[in-house]
Amino acid sequence: MNVLIVFAHPEPHSFNGALKDRAVQVLEQAGHAVVVRDLYRLGWKSALDADDLPGTRLDPGFLDVSKEQERVSAGGLTPADILAEQEKVAWCDLVIFQFPMWWFGMPAILKGWVDRTMARGFAYGAGRKYDTGMLGGRRAMVCATTGTASSLYEPDGIDGAIDHILWPVHNGIFRYLGFDVLPPYVAWMPGRGSPEEREAYLEEYGKRLLTLEDTEPLYFHPAADYGPDERLKPGVVARSGFQWNPAAPVDPVDPATPAADEKESTS
Repeated sequence: MNVLIVFAHPEPHSFNGALKDRAVQVLEQAGHAVVVRDLYRLGWKSALDADDLPGTRLDPGFLDVSKEQERVSAGGLTPADILAEQEKVAWCDLVIFQFPMWWFGMPAILKGWVDRTMARGFAYGAGRKYDTGMLGGRRAMVCATTGTASSLYEPDGIDGAIDHILWPVHNGIFRYLGFDVLPPYVAWMPGRGSPEEREAYLEEYGKRLLTLEDTEPLYFHPAADYGPDERLKPGVVARSGFQWNPAAPVDPVDPATPAADEKESTS
């Protein structure tokens, strides 16, 4: 398996750095090929701008980024730094985003890597998203750290359920592009943990990495569950991430729970 790790932390000796190093060690010892892209060490330019779209513009008076990305991709004009990342994405069977949770999301440098690397024409296009995504046949996962305890990321926690917080990455990036999305690995508040607790996280992550090829991906509704308006059809109970279908039947005893007959139909 070819594994691409996109590492986004400014301190190489951070616990994120330790997780990344452990992943390289474990995966290579298991016979996998691993490439790490350390975005801070690369000095990655985060902002997608006109410099990423060389050549004669389709409309000199208005910058339509998606159309210009397609032109650049089709014309072989992709800037060298972006092309180098796209070649690694095309090479990999699995991509791992390694990052600290900042403001309920990825660091800006990683979002900028997505903005520039996953360009229209290379990673997605008209009619090529989700089930038909251009990067289908690959897997993706998040490995992240938090600054607070796991209890805050439960469904009733003040920060909200972790699968909801990661929905923009899991669904809005990975699944949108066609990846099968593996459950995330999260190290909760490692900065406040003891050396023994941090080592336990590393050991647990190493074991998790050895099961990646057999791990069941997260569930996302197939295209058949959506109507022509790309909303879940009436009667289809939402089963993934942030989704909720007000047109689906509910259990009269517990309105938050699908009705019994509906639960049976989706099991």
